[in-house]
Amino acid sequence: MPLRAFLLALLVTFIWGVNFVVIKLSVDGAPPLLVAALRFALAALPAVFFLKRPAVPLRLLIGYGLTVGLVQFGLLYVAVELGMSAGLASLLMQLQAFFTALLSAAVLRERLQPNQIGGMTLAFLGMLLIGLGGTHQGGLLSFGLVLLAALGWAVSNLQVRQAGNADVISLVVWSSLVSPVPLFIGSGLLSGWTPTVQALLGGGLGFWAAVAFMGYFNTVLGFGLWSRLIQQYGAARVAPLSLMVPVFGLLSSALYFHEAFPPLKALAALLVFLGLLLHVFGGRWLSAWQARPPLSSRR
Repeated sequence: MPLRAFLLALLVTFIWGVNFVVIKLSVDGAPPLLVAALRFALAALPAVFFLKRPAVPLRLLIGYGLTVGLVQFGLLYVAVELGMSAGLASLLMQLQAFFTALLSAAVLRERLQPNQIGGMTLAFLGMLLIGLGGTHQGGLLSFGLVLLAALGWAVSNLQVRQAGNADVISLVVWSSLVSPVPLFIGSGLLSGWTPTVQALLGGGLGFWAAVAFMGYFNTVLGFGLWSRLIQQYGAARVAPLSLMVPVFGLLSSALYFHEAFPPLKALAALLVFLGLLLHVFGGRWLSAWQARPPLSSRR
């Protein structure tokens, strides 16, 4: 991969990692589902007027929009508003890789590889420490919501695979039209209509800057660059770089919010990250090991 493409991929992972800090800031004093609704409204507008509708069935377009908007990000925003830290949320959301593998095995009959099973084991041990060891803010509810959000991400990954060769950017933009209204209604029901309307009408420059960052930079620009890089250089080269997302998420949260990592929390985060590394790279390591010539031939 050329240096320019590598730097663009790092830029995307930086945007996606820092985005968790932006989410934390945006839901501080504003209903979380309203923030999510505005994010997807801006992701769709005005881009939808310049992109052709993706060549996918309407049910898939709507299903993808609801999965990403309501489940993945709706639940994530609520979890962060309940107290889940930005850094830990950025790490736990990467569990989507394991959920995707499990769903692919169950739905598509894809065989789980030994490195995937080993990676899941390490990551789930880390999750157990986080969930039961009191190493997170917001309680078990916020922890469970983030896991459900990661599961929603995994479901959306399978939906993208069902979309075949459809333009991913067009799919992201057009599907973003689906979730704003349900999210807005959910905000009124969950947080109350008065706070929802007040936040919508009274949001300051900082609030709208955060929403614009999430809608345009994180969603449209991020997914646009990422999809283009995958098309040019292949998923095998580009996708593993997504492991930098929780690195940037943890660092930015530590710098901005002074998020502390006591030993138990640090151990849990390390287990999850090591599990991700084994899941992504373990197959290559095993293949390289098996391809080594016998010891006798190297003498």
